[in-house]
Amino acid sequence: MSEKSTQSEGVQSAPSVILVNPQLGDNIGTAARAMANFNLTDLRLFDPRDGWPNGRANAAAAKGEFIVDDASVHDKLEDAIGDLNYVYATTARPRDMTKPIMTPQQAALDMHERIAGGQKVGIMFGRERWGLHNDEIALADCMVMAPVDPSYASLNIAQAVLLLGYEWFKPIAKSIGMGTDEAAAEFKTGLKMPDTRPANKQELIGLFDHLERELSDGGFFKTEEIKPRMMTNLRNMIGRGELTEQEVRTFRGIISSLTRNHKTGKNRG
Repeated sequence: MSEKSTQSEGVQSAPSVILVNPQLGDNIGTAARAMANFNLTDLRLFDPRDGWPNGRANAAAAKGEFIVDDASVHDKLEDAIGDLNYVYATTARPRDMTKPIMTPQQAALDMHERIAGGQKVGIMFGRERWGLHNDEIALADCMVMAPVDPSYASLNIAQAVLLLGYEWFKPIAKSIGMGTDEAAAEFKTGLKMPDTRPANKQELIGLFDHLERELSDGGFFKTEEIKPRMMTNLRNMIGRGELTEQEVRTFRGIISSLTRNHKTGKNRG
């Protein structure tokens, strides 16, 4: 199986990425690398400034070279988007035109709905220095604007592709991170507990009773009146840790070791 078919496995259709007049091969390569992260494989180039093919693009693509190698090049933007039903134009600057505006997250959800309905969609990204011209945005159906600091709103091409690609892929991702020969990829967030489980209430109560008994024997509680309140505080403090069964056993082993050494020392004295 080729690397490209492996990357595309499980995804029936995805947005095309259109780079408008990209100026540096390095930026095309890093954009392709970002595409590969999120299973975007159709790269279309309109009027690359330094010509095509470009060895610097391959060098910068890391494992996204297959995307660079299969990229299509177009002399007219209309040809690059001609087979698409809906096109999203990314921009950071306000435009004096009547056109819907979406955030990357909203655009991604819209893409999924349109693709599910049989449409082909694409995302246009502008030049490194000044983005898209108004006449290019006029060919798109909506504008995508990210929530960024307005005093520094510019993203480079790879960052913009990464942002849109992430939002696109997030709803259909089957795992997080990557798998290795030693361990499979992760499939959920939260506390990971290999070879153990969350402690149950019986185990926690046993820990609290053990702790209370040893603290009492060690003279921790100055008076019996303050003991209930202090134990309540200790229970709440330890309970917030959401201990595993293994951690409870470790904690009890520590208590036993400390008190055993303390008692042995007292007997020797």
